[in-house]
Amino acid sequence: TAMNFSSKSFTPRPPDKGAFPLDHFGECSAFKERFMECLRRSGYESAACRQSAMAYLECRMDRRVRQLMANEPLEKLGFKDLMNEKSEEKPEKS
Repeated sequence: TAMNFSSKSFTPRPPDKGAFPLDHFGECSAFKERFMECLRRSGYESAACRQSAMAYLECRMDRRVRQLMANEPLEKLGFKDLMNEKSEEKPEKS
């Protein structure tokens, strides 16, 4: 029996954000472990661990030291609501 496949073929393309280098020196492993622990505690409900995820990505984007990820505004990575909470927590100077 002959298999009938469509004439369209799959063309792979690179990820939109480019490469995501491995953290060979473990510079962000503490942040990763906190995130993983949060996932385990929450029954792998990622929404409950967004603060930890944001901290991990901030660690990876730290250009001065690590350069493990291109610097991207956290708002574009889905953390806009957490950024608003952060700014509200800061006491206003009088």
